[in-house]
Amino acid sequence: MNSKIIIPIIIGIVIVIAGIAFTSNQNSESMEVEDALDRELRPQEETSEISDKLNEIEAINLENEYTPRDREWITSGPFQIDRSEYVLGEKIFVRIGGLDFSEKGQVVFLKPSNGTHYSVYLTVPFDGANKQAFNYYIEPQISKTRGICSIDDIIGEWRVVFRGTEYTNLEFKIINQTLPGSKNNFNPVC
Repeated sequence: MNSKIIIPIIIGIVIVIAGIAFTSNQNSESMEVEDALDRELRPQEETSEISDKLNEIEAINLENEYTPRDREWITSGPFQIDRSEYVLGEKIFVRIGGLDFSEKGQVVFLKPSNGTHYSVYLTVPFDGANKQAFNYYIEPQISKTRGICSIDDIIGEWRVVFRGTEYTNLEFKIINQTLPGSKNNFNPVC
């Protein structure tokens, strides 16, 4: 009878001791991994090569510092563009809101061809019966298929015409300055 009580108690004690040993082994292994990770993330000491590279990166960042111009919201009826001047690589935000049910036509973006002429860059249809408000982004880019070979074909005075309406045209300018990080997008292609 004593053995019937003693054996389960001994088995229980062995299980508890094994559980404690197993749990403490797991904790110590995870602590070692965390300590190893902390050591890898801490810099040993900064060499002159690393310091020079960091200074070079900071100088490049200062050269390319860019702050977008404030939005002006140039308006013609229910049509708006966000600025009057953009740099190469900036997106032109068009906001269309409050179209009448009967208004239908096209928003036509005209790029400068020379000092006096324009050519169609992009046409965006609108129909107040389907949608009375929507937003649209346009980013003028170099494209061999469109015949836009270099930045000279993009920079200058642009026009936005609203075909099918009596609204006045909007104008904006793209200047010869490149948005940081997009310089490679403007290499000549023709």
